[in-house]
Amino acid sequence: MKKVPFVTNEQLKSILEKYPTPFHLYDEKGIRENAKAMYDAFSWNKGFREYFAVKAEPNPFVIEIMQKEGCGFDCSSLTELMLAKAMGGRGDDIMFSSNDTPAEDFKLADELGAIINLDDITHIDFLEKTLGHLPKKICCRYNPGGVFRMSNGIMDNPGDAKYGMTTPQIFEAYKILKAKGVEEFGIHAFLASNTVTNEYYPMLAKQLFELAVKLKEETGAHITFINLSGGVGIPYRPDQEPNDIHLIGAGVKKVYEKVLVPAGMDDISIFTELGRFMTGPYGGLVTKTIHEKHTHKEYIGVDACAVNLMRPAMYGAYHHITVMGKEDAPCDHVYDVTGSLCENNDKFAVDRALPKIDMGDILFIHDTGAHGFAMGYNYNGRLKSAEILLKEDGTAKLIRRAETPKDYFATFDCFPIYDKIFE
Repeated sequence: MKKVPFVTNEQLKSILEKYPTPFHLYDEKGIRENAKAMYDAFSWNKGFREYFAVKAEPNPFVIEIMQKEGCGFDCSSLTELMLAKAMGGRGDDIMFSSNDTPAEDFKLADELGAIINLDDITHIDFLEKTLGHLPKKICCRYNPGGVFRMSNGIMDNPGDAKYGMTTPQIFEAYKILKAKGVEEFGIHAFLASNTVTNEYYPMLAKQLFELAVKLKEETGAHITFINLSGGVGIPYRPDQEPNDIHLIGAGVKKVYEKVLVPAGMDDISIFTELGRFMTGPYGGLVTKTIHEKHTHKEYIGVDACAVNLMRPAMYGAYHHITVMGKEDAPCDHVYDVTGSLCENNDKFAVDRALPKIDMGDILFIHDTGAHGFAMGYNYNGRLKSAEILLKEDGTAKLIRRAETPKDYFATFDCFPIYDKIFE
């Protein structure tokens, strides 16, 4: 399958007249259509809600699009809660799922009335001491341990993950919480990352639905929602088949009707907390080629680096690259596409077959709409890029300016060195 940028070469030329590279570009139309498809796929569940993972793309302009499509906020830190608050998020609009949580984070989550998802049984006492009370509605994160396998060979290792409670712990936690006056309960789990298969959510749902029935039987807890969390991935490689969210929704419905309905638990709401699936394919990193190097390998140097997109350097992750204007040219050259950091892993592609690249060519690096800009950092004093929204009407809107040296040095503004830097 050929990967095609959501922006044409002509559109990009127009954007480049106003905004210099590098920058992340987002597709409003694609994001909206995907959110609508998500809600349509789970429309059979009366209480369904998608809580967009703020960590994936913490930009208020992108999050506002998700809000308008009915999504809530999945927050995991104080600053993400602050952003949700500023955007009007309150109460059940917010799921607060964190781990090793500082007290001030719990305090703000409670102040906002967010649904708090406890990562560990010891957090019950910590939360109660921090707040002086426990919320009437609370969620517990579950980790069954072991290895999570799917029929197509995709697997993950929950037993090696730091998140969630064991099976005995979650039963004990429910009993403790119920004895302390908690009235509504939720279950949350994340057992596999970036799955490109339609069976992950239904398999996870079956496990959690069966757990819910046992928890109700053994503790008498009133379970009102089950959060399937994230894990539904995207096809970063062109030969991967994308997930079909309607098939996924139908698979979860089938398990719901098989497990929960006979148990008299057909009032349970289904929640999801997707980030990558919701916005990942609808973002791209736009960068210009500025150097070429012919040594032991053929290198193309661009004006972006791992500061702008960390995944290839951190994980060796694949991101497809389109050379704009050469979409149909033969891929008869092999390059490493590199950034400027003083680290040898600062490469967007290694031994990648691409068309012949000339200096000044514009590269579109695909699938950066989640965990792209958000994972940026400032190593080597490199600055984070701008973010631009390609609106539905085809116009471009700046939604985050690029960092400047003043931003980089801002935390020295209480010392004499700050003024000397800018003399």
